[in-house]
Amino acid sequence: MGLDLAIEEAGALAEETRVHRRVYSDPAIFELEMRRIFGRVWIFVGHESQVPNPGDYITAVVARQPVVMVRQPDGAVHVLFNRCGHRGALVAAGRAGNTATFRCAYHGWTYRLDGALQSIPREEDYAGSGFDRCAPSAGMRPLPRFAAYRGFVFASLAAAGPGLAEYLGPAVANLDNMVERAPEGALEVAGGCLHTLQRNNWKIYLENLHDGAHAMIVHQSSFDAAKKAAASAQDAMTRFRAEVVAANSQNYDEMAALDVGCYPLGHSDMRGFRRQRAEVPEYLDYVSRLEARLGKAGAEAALSLQRHNAMFYPSMSVHPVFMQLRAITPLAVDLTRVDIWTLRMKGAPAWMHRRNLAFANTVHSPSSIVKADDLEAYERVQGGVGSTGGEWVSLHRGAGARNSGALSEAYIRNQYRAWREYMTDAAETAAA
Repeated sequence: MGLDLAIEEAGALAEETRVHRRVYSDPAIFELEMRRIFGRVWIFVGHESQVPNPGDYITAVVARQPVVMVRQPDGAVHVLFNRCGHRGALVAAGRAGNTATFRCAYHGWTYRLDGALQSIPREEDYAGSGFDRCAPSAGMRPLPRFAAYRGFVFASLAAAGPGLAEYLGPAVANLDNMVERAPEGALEVAGGCLHTLQRNNWKIYLENLHDGAHAMIVHQSSFDAAKKAAASAQDAMTRFRAEVVAANSQNYDEMAALDVGCYPLGHSDMRGFRRQRAEVPEYLDYVSRLEARLGKAGAEAALSLQRHNAMFYPSMSVHPVFMQLRAITPLAVDLTRVDIWTLRMKGAPAWMHRRNLAFANTVHSPSSIVKADDLEAYERVQGGVGSTGGEWVSLHRGAGARNSGALSEAYIRNQYRAWREYMTDAAETAAA
């Protein structure tokens, strides 16, 4: 099947209450997604705190394009294609670093931090060749668009389209809440990153983020053990870890009562169901510090907005309460990379960050008993959608209800409305 045929058929593959199995298993559909979704929308690249000083950089991927996010001498953050203008080699190596200039390791072409070509060994050899050192193609080109919102940096391969504020829309309240929870009103990435490779299509992961129906089934063995561990725990942190897992035992009625918000462009969020507050001196100290900045009413407003797994379609998810940040990178039709960071709230007691790291290790670590449950379920779905035993995947649950809770698949239907709109738009992005 050619891409042109995929374009014609894309709209028919996602109906309101069902999607065709090919959206998860067809490599041609995946290629079209890279062009029409990831090649157009705002994709999360990194957090400004990851490049605090001039010359600091991190590498990332936008729609399979290697990019580098770098702090400029004037303090601005730019996002450049990670490509030498000479023979096309990657210039910035590794995941992060600091440099005064970018120097290609192949032939030594050197670039300023803004990507402009600075020097070429034996440049006189190019005399009379027609080579133009001032042409954009000679440098490390900036992406068509990049912008930041409260420290979160996004980029787009498309020169035209909705601005970042329009793209984030009402879901931006989740990023605002994360920042407002910090006593100094600022966040920073602290600690390492959990890198996970999942043997499933990227959409399967997004479809599970607010799925309240799976927890009692998929996580049954882990939450039974966690309840016993919580009851016998001798310290607050051990009890917290156990309670994070045990929270998956909420029954169907309790899950149905959790509101799920659906927003334009496929975004969504879900009301939290894990206990965030703690009657221990460290947590009370944190609240006191937050009140010093926001006042009692302001601090209560920030802490009472409890959201779980807010999702910015298609590349980013955050958990505001426990400061979790996840970037979703599709690698193939059946392979997805998810990178997880924990943000530190500036001005908060160190205990708060340790607790949030404990949450990450308990829920997101590849060795977590919760993560193992989910990965097994994702892989089984991927295995099943390749079967010809059925052509369609059901999204009917909750379609007849007026309200959307965690038992409804309304947020998945919302994702596919966005998917269908992107996939059936005939306009192409030149950068992709």
